[in-house]
Amino acid sequence: MPRIASRPENPQQGRLLRLLRDSGPHSRAELGEALKLSRSKLAHEIDRLTELEFVESGGFAASRGGRRSSIVRLSKHLRFVGVDIGATSVDVAITDGQLDVLGHGNAEIGVHNGPDAVLDTALDLLSKLRADGTAPDIHGAGVGIPGPVSFRDGAPVAPPIMPGWDQYPVRETMSQALGVPVQVDNDVNLMALGELHAGVARSVDDFLLVKIGTGIGCGIVVGGELHRGVSGSAGDIGHIQIEENGPPCACGNSGCLEAYASGTALARDAMAAARAGSSPRLTELFEKSGALSAADVTDAVSVGDPVAVQLLRSGGHRVGQVLASLVSFFNPGLVVVAGGVAGAGHALLAEMRSAVYRRSLPLATGNLPIVLSELAAAAGVVGGARLISDQVLSVPRGIEER
Repeated sequence: MPRIASRPENPQQGRLLRLLRDSGPHSRAELGEALKLSRSKLAHEIDRLTELEFVESGGFAASRGGRRSSIVRLSKHLRFVGVDIGATSVDVAITDGQLDVLGHGNAEIGVHNGPDAVLDTALDLLSKLRADGTAPDIHGAGVGIPGPVSFRDGAPVAPPIMPGWDQYPVRETMSQALGVPVQVDNDVNLMALGELHAGVARSVDDFLLVKIGTGIGCGIVVGGELHRGVSGSAGDIGHIQIEENGPPCACGNSGCLEAYASGTALARDAMAAARAGSSPRLTELFEKSGALSAADVTDAVSVGDPVAVQLLRSGGHRVGQVLASLVSFFNPGLVVVAGGVAGAGHALLAEMRSAVYRRSLPLATGNLPIVLSELAAAAGVVGGARLISDQVLSVPRGIEER
């Protein structure tokens, strides 16, 4: 059965593989020009990568006036896995070498059920996806979780909404179960990688991805690379305090952005409105189920419920206030808005844009698009595949420097 035997052996091989992943098949002539390698050196590297089963021939390119150059592409057997663990569900996808999704599965399960139950669910989803023979071999998996992560250790660190997960060895557990390399990161970072690879940020080197879901976080991409900070906590904007005496937050503090504008906060305020009888639609939904979610607020907005509209606008305004400061500080070329609450669409986006454009300097916002994610639920799993492919398609640490 074809499989990847090892990692690339030198930086030239790594760059060649990532070029094929990001831009698709290339002729040998195009690869030589892009990588600035001589014909003989390029032939040597391609031959070696073919032996290692990383690449294969894809026929011949159109003639450029002389002998036709052969096409090089990633092996058709390459398979990566993306696992996106959210607060209330798990998504799993299998991709090919270019990170095109070949199969995608989802299951509803809350992170409060603990790491064993959640990871077992992810493994079960993956097993079902592989049952049709799509991925007889997999070559690595990237896992995102909704909390702070030590990227070095592959484990969550004191995640506020994930009881039982603190320091749990997610990377080692999944790697042992799958028998392949595994990387673990915050779910928002994976979404940013997904947008960088296949979303609206494909041609942008510096951007922010703001996720508004059960929690609120921000993925930061600088120069085309994910910025995690020294300990991996960069982008944790949900716990920026916006009012000292505000409502309590899951992190133990009060007045955090999450306590005002997350999906959890929207559900809390919607239930208060329903109990008070101030919102006909929310009251109706509450009486049917006995509880409300952020999705119910979106439903009420869609039928023009004024209280629901005001709740959503208030949340968008709060996020926009924090985002305005980030824009002034970072000066990104793009802001992408994603997550479950972002499903409310342009009503939320309009408030965020208004706050940012009003509060940030014109030099920072004069050419700043603030847009919704194109990938939606697929961003995390594509980002997971991108995360692990960055490792598998690169030389081991230490060789690059030599």
